[in-house]
Amino acid sequence: MSSETSSQKPRVAVVFGGRSSEHAISVVTAGAVLSAIDREKYDVLPIGITSDGRWALTADAPERMAITDRKLPSVAELAESADGAVVLPVDPTSREVVYSEPGQVPKALGDVDVVFPVLHGPYGEDGTLQGLLELSGVPYVGSGVLASAVGQDKDYMKRVFASFGLPVGPYEVIRPREWEQDPSAARKKIVDFAAEHGWPLFVKPARAGSSMGISKVDDLAGLDEAVEEARRHDPKIIVEALLSGREIECGVLEFEDGPRASVPAEIPPVTAHDFYDFEAKYIDSATGLVPAPLTEEQTARVQELAVQAFEAASCEGLVRADFFLQDNGEFVINEINTLPGFTPISMYPRMWQESGVGYAELVDRLIQAALHRSTGLR
Repeated sequence: MSSETSSQKPRVAVVFGGRSSEHAISVVTAGAVLSAIDREKYDVLPIGITSDGRWALTADAPERMAITDRKLPSVAELAESADGAVVLPVDPTSREVVYSEPGQVPKALGDVDVVFPVLHGPYGEDGTLQGLLELSGVPYVGSGVLASAVGQDKDYMKRVFASFGLPVGPYEVIRPREWEQDPSAARKKIVDFAAEHGWPLFVKPARAGSSMGISKVDDLAGLDEAVEEARRHDPKIIVEALLSGREIECGVLEFEDGPRASVPAEIPPVTAHDFYDFEAKYIDSATGLVPAPLTEEQTARVQELAVQAFEAASCEGLVRADFFLQDNGEFVINEINTLPGFTPISMYPRMWQESGVGYAELVDRLIQAALHRSTGLR
């Protein structure tokens, strides 16, 4: 530790916010994590990344990070300065964080022993932040560069799963140049897919989460609008066939002896929404069933598949795996989330709570695992 820090407790930098469309949900998650970290055991340094990418020193004020009266929080509201910046040195021989403001002498904030990133979506969950931390030699919670990138890109995620023999549903990918250079051909590609698999379709950004930018399209008339909405979040889109059945989720947590699966949860049909979208998840507080009402055999099967998905993508730390239990009794994996939400109503911590790992213990396990994991090739 630097001379700035008298305590010998490990210092945890909680990094949140970010440049993606999931900025506000990341702030909410950070508030929950900051509330749960044992301050007797760890020193905490909250670092928020503004929507334009500035790393800001923020108030350690979880109560200001919640959704209040349907209003979403932001890092800009929490930053101690409108133009001060936190700098993490890209130097594996030093972990000292520096804070600077225009016209002021830079201030050393002390060493950081581990980073707890609670960034969702691009520029945080997708391997970019993980690459920076690898260069800096700072341990961090969660998956490494490859698994984070695979977990963010629904196209390559499904390709990896299929190559490992995991069951995936029908999908089609429209890459940026296809829509930009020949939208008619790209549109025909989607229409041909619909002719084979039927309407409705789900049009999604390929590299976004929290149900951002997703549209359920019932016919050709709504297709262009859905594509443009998805492209507002990501120029690469993925089109998926409707899988009728039940939505089942399962958490995976890495223990000393390897990854284990939680009890699964079920997302019941949301009557006020077309599907389990952003509003249903975060604004209207849709409630999942934990544990899911499954048979012992179904529970064992989805837990097995969740751990297989974790291993297939080379994940570390934690994953939430999302499935459809089809009418024929077979599970299909929809996607994994390498940094699932930790909001008060998020399914991942609820599943582990039901599995005997409370919120504070969950956060502590993730920090301890990161502290004992080296950076670099492993």
